[in-house]
Amino acid sequence: MSAPANIVPRTAHTGPDEVLRRLDLAVAHKLDGLLHGEYQGLVPGHGSELGETRAYAPGDDVRRIDWNVTARTRSPYVRETIADRELETWALVELGPSMDFGTAYCEKRDLAVSAAAAVGFLTARTGNRFGAVLARPDHLEVIPARGGRNHLMATLHRLVSTPRADVGSVNLGAGLDRLGVHARRRGLVAVVSDFLEPPESWSQPLRRIATRHTTIAIEVIDPRELSLPDVGLLTVVDPATGRTREVPTASRRLRARYETAAAEQRAAIASAIRASGADHLVLRTDRDWLLDVVRFVVDRRARVHARRAGWGAR
Repeated sequence: MSAPANIVPRTAHTGPDEVLRRLDLAVAHKLDGLLHGEYQGLVPGHGSELGETRAYAPGDDVRRIDWNVTARTRSPYVRETIADRELETWALVELGPSMDFGTAYCEKRDLAVSAAAAVGFLTARTGNRFGAVLARPDHLEVIPARGGRNHLMATLHRLVSTPRADVGSVNLGAGLDRLGVHARRRGLVAVVSDFLEPPESWSQPLRRIATRHTTIAIEVIDPRELSLPDVGLLTVVDPATGRTREVPTASRRLRARYETAAAEQRAAIASAIRASGADHLVLRTDRDWLLDVVRFVVDRRARVHARRAGWGAR
């Protein structure tokens, strides 16, 4: 079984420059133009700059009523907003040992790099800026947001070439807090992680980020994290502690318990992301990630337009 052309797994013969070149070509050929527009981020939304006021009309969003003007004129007025032409994008990418795992077309780290690269390439227009927080178990590396393709490529190169950590876990909540300190201007934030840490450790920081920015939580999954195959006695390693354990996968009961626990874990992650107000995109190592990105954006825009149409019909 060969990997889809969009999957760019890192091998001994594939250096960082080749990985970025192939990612750039994949995004440019399949997604360039599809996700662009006069919107703040990869999904449509109102701008953050205030514009002129006008009289309220049936169907207008009541949340945009300018109460100061309404009080003075004694007639309802709404405040228009100006679509942002310049976008500041941040990517928080988890690079812990749990991401160095993959049993299908690639490792989860490869998908994380692909997701961050797609966000960077698709928002790299004149005047836009891109920054990143690389979250490792031992430290958080902040790359300030700057404009220009050279800066974007240098940031992605740093992401691709970041050394692997043998053991440890990433404090995702601390990474989100650090990002919030540096991402002061409203914009787009993409959080790329497997979200395996307990939701209570990152849900509140994610909520704070989503309150200010258009936020996409990109969850990276490998199919073996959802179910176990029957391969006899399997030795597994805990990436957080380095401890090993032998698992008798021939036991049908054990495999069923594993699937149930994995489903509950993923449901808890999805619930925490929804409660934070962030959009949720799932990428898997056994699927074409570009197609999943396309479906996500199309579905998201359809929901936004349907909601606006609902307001207009009232």
